[in-house]
Amino acid sequence: MTTIIVGAGHGGGTAAALLRQNGYTDPVILIGEEPHPPYQRPPLSKGWLKGEVDGDGLLLRPSAWYAEANIDLRTSTRVVSLDRAARTVTLSTDEVLAYDKLIIATGARARRLVLPGSDLNGFLELRTIEDAEAIKARIRPGFRLAVIGGGYVGLEVAASARKLGAEVDLLEREDRLLARVAGPVLSGFFQQVHEEQGVRFHFGVTVEAFEGLDGQVSGIRLAGAGPLVCDAVLVGIGAIPNDDLAREAGLACDEGVVVDHQARTSDPDIFAIGDMTRRPLALYDRSVRLESVPNALEQSRQATAAICGKPDPKPDVPWFWSDQYDLKLQIAGMPFDVDQIVVRGDPANRSFAVFHLSRGRVQAVEAVNAAPEFMVGRQWIASRREVDPVRLGDVGVPIKDV
Repeated sequence: MTTIIVGAGHGGGTAAALLRQNGYTDPVILIGEEPHPPYQRPPLSKGWLKGEVDGDGLLLRPSAWYAEANIDLRTSTRVVSLDRAARTVTLSTDEVLAYDKLIIATGARARRLVLPGSDLNGFLELRTIEDAEAIKARIRPGFRLAVIGGGYVGLEVAASARKLGAEVDLLEREDRLLARVAGPVLSGFFQQVHEEQGVRFHFGVTVEAFEGLDGQVSGIRLAGAGPLVCDAVLVGIGAIPNDDLAREAGLACDEGVVVDHQARTSDPDIFAIGDMTRRPLALYDRSVRLESVPNALEQSRQATAAICGKPDPKPDVPWFWSDQYDLKLQIAGMPFDVDQIVVRGDPANRSFAVFHLSRGRVQAVEAVNAAPEFMVGRQWIASRREVDPVRLGDVGVPIKDV
């Protein structure tokens, strides 16, 4: 029984390894568009840019491991079509491969800005090693980097660029940072931290066009304001799920491939994992699309358990993280249906947590340099335990005793 995995990112690479760990001895073919074995993407905006992580440090497993595990790794190869009736995939090499089970793990791609001047040289994005190398080659003292988008990627690159001496202007169309993914308390805190490090913010702005000089972007034209001078533009305005292959094959999609709690698609022999899926969250009684490594790992466990006939793994609480300067942000849960917010600790001390409650139950926690609050909060979310908001906000009460 052959299993083909389309996509050799964090999720696809982990799924291949889990199949072997679960005792699967049949052929496994792992197909990836990039020339590299599966690697970690989170360090690209942090340790890689700053030169603290090398190529081997990014790899999920040593390159030789795949052959040793009898996994047929095909790099620099793309799956161009999927024939569900014939149970085959066609590769960019024109080779046709048959499968018994298929895992789609094609991830997401950076959303592009299509405006006058966006075809100039000097536009950057961050999804791959090559993207990170292009940024790293430019960043130096005095270099003027404009970042469009105040999400985690934009902030992480801004922090790394400032550490390397670049000038950074960050443009955000909303009135605060992290508007889609975090609460106002966290937004205000990170804005202050970045401003202290010299990042210049421009909120509520609309980009109209880009200006260039000798084919190179040299400025950004904003509605109702003068041009902003820059040497390069990093665009970090979200990601689009790579669900084209699934859509063309007739799988159910809704801004991502629709899957169940086993990561199974509308075709019982096809699974999908990672950033390109819309998955159920039992804790919140809704389906969402998550972009995170923990999500990809959880769905890898779900899909491989189903393929190997193992029991379904216990559902995990969604969680995320971000490193900026000397700060570690850890988030657990999703702030749905929140009716109360409790801040534990003082943001001025650079160690605090924000708890989002719904009828006394913790829905999400945002913890900055506060690992105990993150870990306990994650347990509370899973158990749906009610907490006392007054005791929760009192740092004199140990978090484990709240």
